[in-house]
Amino acid sequence: MFGHEKGAFTGAIRSTRGRFELADGGTLLLDEISEIRPGLQAKLLRVLQEREFERIGSGQSIKTNVRVIATSNRDLKDEVAKGTFRDDLYYRLNVIPIELPPLRKRNEDIPLLCEYFLSKFAQKMGIPPKTLSERTLQLFSRYAWPGNVRELENVIERATVISRNQELLPTDFPAEISVGISEMTKGGIEVGLTIDGAEKMLIIRTLKANSGNRTKTAEVLGITTRTLRTKLQEYGLGDGA
Repeated sequence: MFGHEKGAFTGAIRSTRGRFELADGGTLLLDEISEIRPGLQAKLLRVLQEREFERIGSGQSIKTNVRVIATSNRDLKDEVAKGTFRDDLYYRLNVIPIELPPLRKRNEDIPLLCEYFLSKFAQKMGIPPKTLSERTLQLFSRYAWPGNVRELENVIERATVISRNQELLPTDFPAEISVGISEMTKGGIEVGLTIDGAEKMLIIRTLKANSGNRTKTAEVLGITTRTLRTKLQEYGLGDGA
């Protein structure tokens, strides 16, 4: 994040500029800010307050003028209360908070996101953009999306690469999406259960189907293991370790 000088540590064969130095005069996105370790939180607080930092292995301060955008899939106020996130850093970052609801609570965004991802991966592969069938869009609008937008992006990319169909059908996507919906329609999930409850049940069943293997479960759900750990903690299904 802050760069280092040549010889600062084993393997540092040349001086390297860090993210704050490279982003000087622009914007720096700090993704999953809640995951950074305490020592780095202190250094980040200093650069936000004083707008200067040192590279590792250097005593010379470097001025920087960077607009910082920080994201987190956790409630930072809760992390502050638990002592895992500095309160002074939280208040320094929390200037203009923007709360983005999970994908399951903004179904109207799904068609636009799908169109964007289909175009993105078609361009990447050098092929005409594929489309989604009406049934697929209906399926997507009813699915809980425990991995949010990243899960949607993951399944769109997978289907674009693997399927030979120009119009992508429900069968072109992971079975868990269809299974989650079919179980609801068959009464496998009781009437009145919240979307959060349905998501929790899907995670439990996928874990069980994979004999508790979290790496495989995350892969099947189309989410990262970090997101799965967060969900397990959120739903009280273990410590997420």
